[in-house]
Amino acid sequence: MTIKYIISKIIKKSRFSSIKNSTVHSTSKVESGTLFVDSSMDKHSFCGYDNEIIKTNIGSFCSIGNDVKIGGGEHPYEWVSTSPVFYSGRDSVKAKFSEFDRKPLLTTTIGNDVWIGQNSLIKQGINIGHGAIVGMGSIVTKDVDPYTIVAGIPATKIKLRFENEIVEELLKSKWWSIDEAKLKTLSQNIKDPLMFLKKIKESNI
Repeated sequence: MTIKYIISKIIKKSRFSSIKNSTVHSTSKVESGTLFVDSSMDKHSFCGYDNEIIKTNIGSFCSIGNDVKIGGGEHPYEWVSTSPVFYSGRDSVKAKFSEFDRKPLLTTTIGNDVWIGQNSLIKQGINIGHGAIVGMGSIVTKDVDPYTIVAGIPATKIKLRFENEIVEELLKSKWWSIDEAKLKTLSQNIKDPLMFLKKIKESNI
């Protein structure tokens, strides 16, 4: 590992993250360069570098790559003009011809065990189900069903991660809410969904 590499990593991490009006579980991490506003993140989740996450509730065990944009405002396309000089709030432009209020931001919901790939864009108000995967560079404009892999512009369904029966059992198990001591034992079978589910049933969890 070269000195130059170490210095670049230090600089990257030293930028800090901007967290406002938000809650992040103590076991989770918001990396530097990320704007995290009016949002929440549950346990054992992380979001990478240089993200913008606005008014979003993120579940447990989620993995969010770098340069992901979630939520955020929209221009009022039903008005005569979409320019911010006609609506209230601080903007890049200084002039204000009128200051009408825009529609309030919609809350975006990211379920548990969701993986969102690098450079993805997710529209405000979207719901991404438990266990879903969003491929890198995707633009998500519609809700994503649980355990569904989507990708593309706009994002469309590629396939389910597992057969329907397994998906139903995983959703029923709510494994992300299991006591962590028990989950640590169950995790010995994390590579085998059927055995994992079998052990949950045997444990009467």
